[in-house]
Amino acid sequence: MNWSALEALISGVNKYSTVFGRVWLSMVFVFRVMVFVVAAQRVWGDESKDFVCNTAQPGCTTVCYDSIFPISHIRLWALQLIFVTCPSLMVVGHVKYREKKDMQYTATHDGTHMYANPGKKRGGLWWTYMVSLIFKASFDAGFLYILHEIYKGFDMPRLSKCSLEPCPNTVDCYISRPTEKRIFTIFMVVSSCICILMCVCEMIYLIITRIQKLIRKKKEAHRKLFAETHEMRPLARPRPEFMSKSSVRVDPTNTASIQNLSNVKTEAGPSKL
Repeated sequence: MNWSALEALISGVNKYSTVFGRVWLSMVFVFRVMVFVVAAQRVWGDESKDFVCNTAQPGCTTVCYDSIFPISHIRLWALQLIFVTCPSLMVVGHVKYREKKDMQYTATHDGTHMYANPGKKRGGLWWTYMVSLIFKASFDAGFLYILHEIYKGFDMPRLSKCSLEPCPNTVDCYISRPTEKRIFTIFMVVSSCICILMCVCEMIYLIITRIQKLIRKKKEAHRKLFAETHEMRPLARPRPEFMSKSSVRVDPTNTASIQNLSNVKTEAGPSKL
């Protein structure tokens, strides 16, 4: 299994991820993949060779080993890492599809682009990213459940009893380095739980961000509609019926002066006679 090629392929998701997504990638490749490749494989490398039962009956040790270890921790974690990292390829594939579609659109529309930023989480890419997060969290939780159900917990017992055929009676079987294996098992379980928490936090972050954008768009639409309605409304003009005589102001001094002139003329007329 070429883990370096897988790491190089999945690391392309880093530029399309949020802060929580980058933390998730760091947790997967530093605390899970590196620990798995460097240390865990060596710890479980002698699990079948150093598995000892206190019997000389042929086939008893093999049957007891298969009963105690129905699936190896190493193989189970390898499947878990493959299933957990594969949903990230959905996001990479969707972005590549957008880039190809944008190139075709640019070639037929005189240089105009269909997507200003193909990697921006809008529309279908937002849903693809959200589905990938759900798959990643579900696969991690599912493999933790499988591990717990197969081994009846996350502990590694020092002594196991087996009474399966062809064992003549109940025999005691011993696992090599159980304390070291218990520590690595707990470490991988805690790392998986932290990755699930990161996925849940990222989903909540994406949902809150989308709700805030929708609220902001609604406010902007209402503001534009309010501005357009006020700009299109005509100015109120005074109606002609309200233009009455009372609106024409008459200076009372002018009327008084006109009356005085008429009185002077009447008084001056008889005096000339």
